[in-house]
Amino acid sequence: MPPQANAPLPTGFQLDQYRIDRQLSLGGFSIVYLAYDEDDTPVAIKEYLPNSLALRAEGQLEPQVPDENMPAFRYGMKCFFEEGRSLARLMHPNVVRVMNFFRANGTVYMVMQFERGRTLHDYIHRHRGEVSERFIRGVFTRMLNGLREVHAHKLLHLDIKPSNIYLRNDGTPVLLDFGAARQTLLTDQPMLKPMYTPGFASPEQLNNRDALGPWSDIYSVGASLYACIEGNAPPRSDERLQKDVLAPATRSHAGRYSAQLLETIDWCLKLDPLERPQSVYSLQKALMRKEAGEAMPAGWFSDIGTKLRSFIGRT
Repeated sequence: MPPQANAPLPTGFQLDQYRIDRQLSLGGFSIVYLAYDEDDTPVAIKEYLPNSLALRAEGQLEPQVPDENMPAFRYGMKCFFEEGRSLARLMHPNVVRVMNFFRANGTVYMVMQFERGRTLHDYIHRHRGEVSERFIRGVFTRMLNGLREVHAHKLLHLDIKPSNIYLRNDGTPVLLDFGAARQTLLTDQPMLKPMYTPGFASPEQLNNRDALGPWSDIYSVGASLYACIEGNAPPRSDERLQKDVLAPATRSHAGRYSAQLLETIDWCLKLDPLERPQSVYSLQKALMRKEAGEAMPAGWFSDIGTKLRSFIGRT
């Protein structure tokens, strides 16, 4: 029986200095709202509310947490709060900006800058089979600038996937929704279900948490690159460890994209962490080469913002 979904805070509710407008998304771990601050500036607020541990019924403010779940709930809340503190130190145009975090209603809230645009997931599904190589290279090279900043702060994202890569109206990508708190929860709390998306998580996330590193995020980047050319995620990495049925991109998409891009995707999707790019920088260098030794020409992603504005205008 699936866990019961939690009721969101009502429209118009005053949460600290923010007025809740509406729910933007609901996941197994949190609820995200659109809200407005005292200056009427829109913000996104993420509420820690894992539905495997706590239940909030319609009309309630505080989640009801059974006694046996309270240690895990509190531990998760501490991790979520620490995640907010870590992210608030990151100031980078390709990483979501965390502006505030606070406790209220028996849980924790993270306030982020509200971005206008669409997710890469939406873009892929509207342009299935027609996502250009120029677009892919432009979006991922710039998104990786943000991931380099994350890794420079000794953080891992651990939940990179097309629905967590946001494309602003001008085409610039933003990394959203870090999975660090969720992943930390899995270490000591077996009752908490993993919140990763099958197909995008590295094998070490599922089987060997001691081996986590920048290469783990790079696997997820590779899976997201694969989703751009294929239209959906590759097979789950734990299933690939048992029997690898994933055809190399160099074979399955030969002729549709450059051999160099397809080789880069296959490199990122290696099951052995040591066989993948070991740093974001080395992956970026590969994405900025059209062919071995050939740099991309000047202005190679100049049309991305135009394409994005056209795409968002139609939605």
